[in-house]
Amino acid sequence: MEQNVFYIKTFGCQMNERDSEIMAQTLSSHGYHESMNYQEADLVILNTCSIRAKAEQKVLSLLGYLRKAKENKPSMKICVAGCVAQQEGARLIERMPHVDLVIGTQQIYHLENHLQRVDLEGSLVITGLLDNYEIPQFLPEISQLGRVSETLSSSPAPRPCSRFVTIMQGCNNYCTYCVVPYTRGREISRKVNEIIEEVKALAEEGVKEITLLGQNVNSYGKTNTVKETGTKYTFTDLLKEVSQVEGVVRLRFTTSNPKDLTDDLMRSFRDVENLCPQFHLPVQAGSDRILKKMNRKYTVSEYLEKVDKLHEYCPEIALTTDVIVGFPGEEDEDFEATMTLLEKVRFHGSFSFKYSDRSGTRASAFVDKVDEGVKAARLYRFQNRQDEISLERNREYLGKIKEVMIEEWGRDGLRGRTDTNHIVHLNNCTADYFPGDIVAVKILHAGQHSLQGEIEKID
Repeated sequence: MEQNVFYIKTFGCQMNERDSEIMAQTLSSHGYHESMNYQEADLVILNTCSIRAKAEQKVLSLLGYLRKAKENKPSMKICVAGCVAQQEGARLIERMPHVDLVIGTQQIYHLENHLQRVDLEGSLVITGLLDNYEIPQFLPEISQLGRVSETLSSSPAPRPCSRFVTIMQGCNNYCTYCVVPYTRGREISRKVNEIIEEVKALAEEGVKEITLLGQNVNSYGKTNTVKETGTKYTFTDLLKEVSQVEGVVRLRFTTSNPKDLTDDLMRSFRDVENLCPQFHLPVQAGSDRILKKMNRKYTVSEYLEKVDKLHEYCPEIALTTDVIVGFPGEEDEDFEATMTLLEKVRFHGSFSFKYSDRSGTRASAFVDKVDEGVKAARLYRFQNRQDEISLERNREYLGKIKEVMIEEWGRDGLRGRTDTNHIVHLNNCTADYFPGDIVAVKILHAGQHSLQGEIEKID
């Protein structure tokens, strides 16, 4: 029997990437075959992000292109999943009637059932959020560890060396600019034994690097029982348990809210041997007044105290962050405070964006919006200075020997990543190396966004 072909386009965060893997595994187990070409697909899935307006606009633009593809191939099914689907629901089909299925963030595990309903009933919108939702156990299949990937397709290895593992979903923080509580629901943590079982399955298949995912991993275990014994169990406890799984060489996690960052977790960067010395700690703004309007529930001084402790426990730690410029009510002095924070911390890198209204959030109703031209000028200034600092930070690695995990063969040769999450392009690459190999590399050149070096030896 001829296989149906599916294509998935993923927008947004690592959580969406993991959700796409789950949908791909579900479809493959029901006889589908993945393609990198949407024009030959019987099923096209857009797994969407609505955290910023630009991401949502990209989805709508691509849906416009897909209208023509479906006219040429009427049997094609188009599915919109993820946060835009959750937020827009039936409005998506009203605007884009060629869409067959809109499924919310809690529905991806039931994708095949929903597709069967589309065959019987026509277009469907399924976006309900359950307060008592439990994340289903979903072990990776061996055949799916090497699934088609837009980022790893050039790799000669049969399976990638790094994988994401979702440990929780949703958020209870309700930052005034953020749609996550409305698109992902309330916080729910997975059971410890299910997480460990998934990590073990990945490690047994040769995955060496695990990244634990959640909207706010620091809150893991706070809202529901995660241990069968009912005993209190924190994210730090989980981190230590995952670190002891045989075969896990590198361990990372994302994302964290500074207000929930405990001393125990910060000490893990000193005490957990395979926890990478790299931490993404979103600050969003350098002004206490703006942080309060954002409902972030920490002050700049509290943030800086935690940065100091992180450096105390792990002097080599590489810190990155998120910053929003032009939040409603942001005055010149507020933005200058953000620039001052940048100079104090000297982040290795940052993700910075202009504020944009997101439907349903409290900030969308704030009346003191910042002029678009002002926002653009502030963003340019922040990013320009961050690029300078990133280059200065990267130059600190010149002449040093760093352990690099090989990730892929690209157009320009071999590429890997340090434990501090720096991309390294390798000069003297040969076909003897494969993704997952860890090599000692002497850093010879530093750019704003990557390093370059030569392999010294294999550990």
